[in-house]
Amino acid sequence: MRSKVAYGFGIATALVAGVAIGQVAQKESPDSHYHLGPDSLVEPGVPKGEIQGPFVIKSDVYPGTQHTYWVYVPAQYDPKKAAALMVFQDGQAFKQENGGVRAQNVMDNLIYRREIPVMLGVFINPGRTPEQDEPSPQRGWGDGFTNRGVEYNTPDDKYAKVITEELMPALDKSYNISKDPEMRGIGGASSGAIAAFMVAWERPNSFRKVLSIIGSFTNIRGGDVYPERIMKSKKKPIRVFLCDGRNDNRGIRNGVYDPRWDWYLQNVRLQKALTEKGYDLNYTWGMNSHGQSFGGQIMPEMMRWLWRDATPIITDPNDMVERGFYQPANR
Repeated sequence: MRSKVAYGFGIATALVAGVAIGQVAQKESPDSHYHLGPDSLVEPGVPKGEIQGPFVIKSDVYPGTQHTYWVYVPAQYDPKKAAALMVFQDGQAFKQENGGVRAQNVMDNLIYRREIPVMLGVFINPGRTPEQDEPSPQRGWGDGFTNRGVEYNTPDDKYAKVITEELMPALDKSYNISKDPEMRGIGGASSGAIAAFMVAWERPNSFRKVLSIIGSFTNIRGGDVYPERIMKSKKKPIRVFLCDGRNDNRGIRNGVYDPRWDWYLQNVRLQKALTEKGYDLNYTWGMNSHGQSFGGQIMPEMMRWLWRDATPIITDPNDMVERGFYQPANR
């Protein structure tokens, strides 16, 4: 499915009403028609996974900071079998029970129906000093009071080191995670989305699936460089699903249009570069503003597409285990 058609809150002013200079303001909210579907809600009879944590790791990459994370363990997880992995930036928002994504419900439902493999989900927050507040639904995503902007928006390999050299060793001590990079995905929204892309871009031998919601591929800290980097670099073995909206932040700063600060334009530029280079890419453009409304609605489909070939296809009509739902493991 290829449609032809950042939640960096506090960084840029969202033009909820207009999408370009001179456009007539819309009376209806561009987010009004996006709603979470049943795949994102608690479904009766579906075994629920467990959220473990919070855990904290200290960072040597960003000295003086630490990262809080939680681990979603599905009911079907068997410590004797290596599980797939999905890491979400801005973890507190992705796991929020009444939030705009509710990733743990998506994984519960899709794992049970064998639409994605048995996987662990990791929800990691941006780094902060011990004195700084933890990002939360009440406090915000971390812009202005954590290390979020530096880590997520700087187009270098430092945040990739946090994930591969600090988070992964901590996870490997407690969980049996596949070493196959094809069985590891990473995602986020807004600044968390460009951070996820950077990890896969810098470390494709560790992560090869990227889920990007309203990605901040803009000039917050030079993040609009990726279309050019993609075109100049050898194709990397990563799979990407992008989504954004026509009413995302559209680059008006102090009354002047700056294309390097146009979220929608920069996502389209990234899509075109990935397409021209032949990447395994899916993308879709909605009407949404800078928020999770559209991405939250389609996240189940994004996950299905990213993980579509991660389990063996068994066509034996007599294999009743394969024809049944994933049952809870005996742990």
